[in-house]
Amino acid sequence: MIEFAYPWWILALPLPLVAYFALPAYKERKSSVKVPFFRRLVELTGEKPSRGAVVLERMLFQKAWLVISWVLIVGALAKPQWVGEPIIIEKSGRDLMIAVDLSGSMEATDFLNDSGQQVDRLTAVKSVLTEFISQRVHDRLGLIVFGDAPFLQAPFTEDHDTWLTLLAETEAGMAGMSTAFGDAIGLSIKAFDNSDTENRVLIVLTDGNDTGSKVPPVDAAKVADQLGVTIYTIAIGDPETTGEEALDIETLQRIAEITSGGYYQAFDREQLENVYHQINALEPAVFESLSYRPKQSLHHYLLSIVMVGYLLFFSLMTFVSYKNQRGVIDV
Repeated sequence: MIEFAYPWWILALPLPLVAYFALPAYKERKSSVKVPFFRRLVELTGEKPSRGAVVLERMLFQKAWLVISWVLIVGALAKPQWVGEPIIIEKSGRDLMIAVDLSGSMEATDFLNDSGQQVDRLTAVKSVLTEFISQRVHDRLGLIVFGDAPFLQAPFTEDHDTWLTLLAETEAGMAGMSTAFGDAIGLSIKAFDNSDTENRVLIVLTDGNDTGSKVPPVDAAKVADQLGVTIYTIAIGDPETTGEEALDIETLQRIAEITSGGYYQAFDREQLENVYHQINALEPAVFESLSYRPKQSLHHYLLSIVMVGYLLFFSLMTFVSYKNQRGVIDV
């Protein structure tokens, strides 16, 4: 399909006709030869003498090429473009922030891997997150890690490979041994400030035992709810664990309730996978369809035809003139 970027240039097509009929012919003074038998010459030729310019006759090809050239030049000024088939880009309408607890309690080995071996909580979280992220092809992902304080490990990005690399480099205790759960929610809210989507989801993987936040987790959840952030809390570990590694189930449930999210318990790897399947069902991906047509300009082809045509024409005329001169000289 061809369309013109500046179609109003088409109005210039009749300008040569307007100039031909509206403007006087160009006149040029030239020397003439006076003959004493002028009247006799007029009588013999039957011509009527008059003042004015003599219009040189052009060959049919010259007239045709003049018209063609003008049409091509005007067409080039209108800038024709070849418009291709529409291309649809699917863009995710969801920003998904994942907050991972890196406190000392994440070193507890109360998870079973596929081989039935005991692994620490963080290793299990990494394994399941890797599989979960593979299903989030079109989502923008962010990563927050927290211990004594929260840290934005990765801002929202569509580069999932880099996101997984940053997750793999995390270790339990690298952010401190405490659990600043409430502060992690606060940092997530701040990260959503620059987000344009209305579908904002925060998934927190933690034991829920807040031991170092400046803002209580429940208060942070109330602010998140006002800003439209839905929080899904996932309790990592055995609920029967006591001491510093004990789960604060009540706080996790309260946060999920305030933000209209969900609370889940993951006692082993299989249950943790089920949690993500439920989240996939609760928060279906939202897409925006962006359609555009690729355009390729064609005006340079028209100008090239004009230039090549004139070069060939003048080369031909020069050759013919040269041959005629040689013929006169030879005679």
